[in-house]
Amino acid sequence: MSQLPPDPVVALTPDPLTPNRDITHAHFQAGDTVIVLKGVAGGELWGDAMRVVAPSWHLSTDEDGWRLRDATGGQQSYITAHPRYLVHLSRRCPDCLIHLRAMEDVLLPKYPDGNALIDCGWYTTTAVGQLVHVDDARAGR
Repeated sequence: MSQLPPDPVVALTPDPLTPNRDITHAHFQAGDTVIVLKGVAGGELWGDAMRVVAPSWHLSTDEDGWRLRDATGGQQSYITAHPRYLVHLSRRCPDCLIHLRAMEDVLLPKYPDGNALIDCGWYTTTAVGQLVHVDDARAGR
């Protein structure tokens, strides 16, 4: 898993796994380091690495979420995300490893070019700092 490379190509790709992922709020704890998988770079998955900071209500799903801090900053250093969007980096837990492997099985064969930087276009950030998967987006939010 790699950090976001500069200037990825956006290639809208269906995400058949994350929207149906059954992961609870309790799976993550404040202090965990996580990644939000966003695409493929150099023949492996990449995304945004962040630190779980505190519980936070995720408005877009009306469920418990997590406040995340992006240590590299950017336009928004803090966002709120639903737990199903997250994969542990700080520890090797079976649930996250299974999800990671399944994502690799789906995505890596679609983008075999090892030099391609692909953003699958799954996420956007709302005006109130909520990270939202395209399948969780609601009209008017």
